[in-house]
Amino acid sequence: MELQTEQMNDGTLKVNLLGRLDIIGTNAIDLQFTSLTATRKANVIVDLSGVDFLASMGVRLLLSNAKALGSRGGKMVICKPDPMVKKVLETTGIDAIIPLYDDVDSAHQALKAP
Repeated sequence: MELQTEQMNDGTLKVNLLGRLDIIGTNAIDLQFTSLTATRKANVIVDLSGVDFLASMGVRLLLSNAKALGSRGGKMVICKPDPMVKKVLETTGIDAIIPLYDDVDSAHQALKAP
């Protein structure tokens, strides 16, 4: 599992995840992802276009960090999930807590909305 970050012009943090969010992949990025997303007030876009498998550990990682970020006044959205990953997110109801978008621009606009 690989994690890449990109700071957007308005301060929004874009986190690109690449690989499998299974037990091994989630453990590989857990600390880094948490320190980037849950420890401060920020707007975060999580790009899942490079994730081809999402297990319950990965769902927990996304959910717990989105909640921690929200408690600090920040916001997390997910963009470009693979069709299988999107199905997992929708089936587990995560999309009701962390909004899903088909592209980065839509996700970014949603974060700017009041």
